[in-house]
Amino acid sequence: MAVSVDDAVGRILELCTRDIETVILDGPSGAGKSTLANALVLAWPGALSLVRMDNVYPGWGGLAAGSRHVHDALLEPRQRSVPSRWQRHDWASGKAAEWHSVPANHSLLLEGCGALSRRNASLATVRIWLDADDEERKRRALARDGGGFDAHWDEWQEQFERFVDAEDPVSRADVRLRLP
Repeated sequence: MAVSVDDAVGRILELCTRDIETVILDGPSGAGKSTLANALVLAWPGALSLVRMDNVYPGWGGLAAGSRHVHDALLEPRQRSVPSRWQRHDWASGKAAEWHSVPANHSLLLEGCGALSRRNASLATVRIWLDADDEERKRRALARDGGGFDAHWDEWQEQFERFVDAEDPVSRADVRLRLP
């Protein structure tokens, strides 16, 4: 059953009991992850850093590489209470760009496809899976990117399905949600 964005935010915030959280929000393209992440940022009761996987993937074929990158550079160092960071991918040039630091005293919201891998899930305090009807997801995703995603939908969806088969992110989620 679908829940409103406000209800989803409320359910997630109920799970967040620590002063500093590491929250991972995953699900397929077009499920509403960015919408939910934006609402969480607005409702968060303290300092929160949002990292979007869309800014990390090294190109259309980079879902697995992006997931590994956030583990190695962001989540694992964060778990050890050492400085953590992530590197932005410049989609226009197709090259790695600048690094971004995430303050240790901020909660972290990591949002995007491939974020909830086995290794990443073990380093999160709250794990969320967001889903939607396949046809609706595709409609939303293709409409959102003004044609930029059209030629890559099949490749991206195949990568994501391989990720789900290998990593089983749904079973790792503390809460599973569906937005309208």
